[in-house]
Amino acid sequence: MRLIVRVANDPIHPNSIRSISRLDRLLNESDTRPIEEELVYSTTEIIEFQVEEKVIAIDNFLFLSVLLSTTPDIEQTTTIVVCGLGMVGLSFIEKLLKYDKKNQFRIETFCEEPLEEERMLIQPKSWYSKNNVIVHTNEKATHIDTTTRCVISANGLSVPYDTCILATGSYAFVPPIPGSDRPGVFVYRTINDLNEIISYSKKSKRGAVIGGGLLGLEAAKALADLGVEVTIIERSQLLTRQLDSVAGKMLRSEIEKLGIRCLIGSQPREIISDDEGKVSGVRFDDETVQLDIVIIATGIRPRDELAKASGISTHKHGGVFVDDRLQTSDPNVYAIGEVALYGGMIYGLVAPGYDMADVIANNLTGGDKRFLGGDMSSKLKLLGVHVASFGDYFAGEDTAMPLVYNDPFGSVYKKLLFSKDGKYLIGGILVGDTDDYAKLHALMKSKKVLTTPPGELILGVKNGQAPGADELPDEAQVCSCNNISKGQIREAVKNDGCCSVGQVKSCTKAGTGCGGCIPTITEIFQAEMKALGHVVTNALCSHFSLTRSELFQVIKIRKLTTFKEIIEKVGKKGTHGCEICKPAIASILASLWNDHVLDHANLQDTNDRYLANIQRGGSYSIVPRVPGGEILPKKLVVLGQVADKYGLYTKITGGQRIDLFGAKKQDLPIIWDELVKAGFESGHAYGKALRTVKSW
Repeated sequence: MRLIVRVANDPIHPNSIRSISRLDRLLNESDTRPIEEELVYSTTEIIEFQVEEKVIAIDNFLFLSVLLSTTPDIEQTTTIVVCGLGMVGLSFIEKLLKYDKKNQFRIETFCEEPLEEERMLIQPKSWYSKNNVIVHTNEKATHIDTTTRCVISANGLSVPYDTCILATGSYAFVPPIPGSDRPGVFVYRTINDLNEIISYSKKSKRGAVIGGGLLGLEAAKALADLGVEVTIIERSQLLTRQLDSVAGKMLRSEIEKLGIRCLIGSQPREIISDDEGKVSGVRFDDETVQLDIVIIATGIRPRDELAKASGISTHKHGGVFVDDRLQTSDPNVYAIGEVALYGGMIYGLVAPGYDMADVIANNLTGGDKRFLGGDMSSKLKLLGVHVASFGDYFAGEDTAMPLVYNDPFGSVYKKLLFSKDGKYLIGGILVGDTDDYAKLHALMKSKKVLTTPPGELILGVKNGQAPGADELPDEAQVCSCNNISKGQIREAVKNDGCCSVGQVKSCTKAGTGCGGCIPTITEIFQAEMKALGHVVTNALCSHFSLTRSELFQVIKIRKLTTFKEIIEKVGKKGTHGCEICKPAIASILASLWNDHVLDHANLQDTNDRYLANIQRGGSYSIVPRVPGGEILPKKLVVLGQVADKYGLYTKITGGQRIDLFGAKKQDLPIIWDELVKAGFESGHAYGKALRTVKSW
């Protein structure tokens, strides 16, 4: 094992040399022997010792880092220094480790965040140790000496490199709105931003998000979940870069059903404040909206200050110039992700960043890949609404023929763009129903002549069932977040020994982003397992080998009454259950033993925990119990008052009860408090247990 110790070095001050000598002596006294020593007058000193165990505590030294490593000698390896440990930077490290079959690379990375808690790391600390990746936390790289090939941090740490990767990402752009620096105005970017928003929102009732893009809608959802009344302010339309005007209007309509106000076509003129200087509203040309908190999410700008400070070519409006190998103006420095400017474009999605990382990792290990532009296709769930776009979804009528399906009643909009002759699929926009995204995206990417009429692609196959995910081509993209194809999933099952969907997710990263592709992954996994001759069981989940009906009978016959008892006696030893088996068992227990609905709250899904049914748009419906359909007039008055107070739509159900629709999650405790005081209790509507008898 090799111990790499970095101590502060001052070429003028002799204490650094004495410190090194004393370190040498202390290590020798501990029955260890220095095998190599290199004294170089630079920002830091690198000394290597062969040690048997962990180094003993040594005081009176200014250590910048003390790290244990099992890497080969530096002379036999190539040192890669990655500036930035975000999603794209880590993706590069993962891909390089995968492609590096000869163990020829030594990886170090600068991470300016302190990362005091392990949960802030994308990978656990043990992963970095296992893969010999040295992480310099709380170290912001501020200069790259391209002559001596050293990356230098703000604290004076200097790390030599053979190849340097810039993965510094971007920062939130704040437009020049007067008052944008007032207390109560935030951007939505870092963990510190989010912590400050959470803290400030506790004393806020009304908030606004300036910006209606992907990040703006995510910020609006976060504010709404914090119990703040939200207004979205956008000068053009929602998701301008992903949707056309019709799709944008449908998305707006769905968002407004959640109680979120949308000010479209509005340009903020000033963020005003109260007497204490805190934000109190946003002024427009024709009105002023009273607010307590404002989040600005109007786009990003590349964090290219490190490149500028190091003499690497950047664009005057931001971004590090790169070629199709992602090489900068310095041949030993590369840039990936949102800091890289390729073809005059900054790619603000994570998938193109992953593609860039793959190109460099492949080329460093002997490959010859080129980055020819990123696929901006995306499939997301925003504020409870499924949205997707792929290919050239803004192709003009001179090159494409649009085919549109618009269902305002079902809140579904599909627009597919075909070549003029209808033989090729060029792109598309989907709102409300994105189930066919993987199939349509694969057809677009294949550039093959269509064998299915365009009408069937948009409306569904007639006289038979549409092909499943197992019939997609191997090159079909399944996970758009991580750019994982069907072929990669099949490879993980066939050659990497993945025997469960969880192992496939761990191996390929598919399904670890938004999670929308997990049903497709499961379908591909099961088809591949069958093709390999394995038996695909219908077990409830990986923690139980029984189906739900079999588990029901076992619990009934053995009179098991708690989840702990069930998993110990019927499930796999040492496991704790999952989001599949916990609510299923809660339902079984409710049906068999009629326990109080909240006795098993920790097992239940969202509907059971909140005593409300979640709706497609993210709101909830509440069903108070009305025994036999008989109700006192004063209770009817209370239901009407509650519905009017919280803006709920009401209807009489087939079970002779009154259903209240459109409740916000943060209002549920207050609503139930008012209903309980009036003598109501929850109806049997959420536990998927025995239900009331329907009547017509």
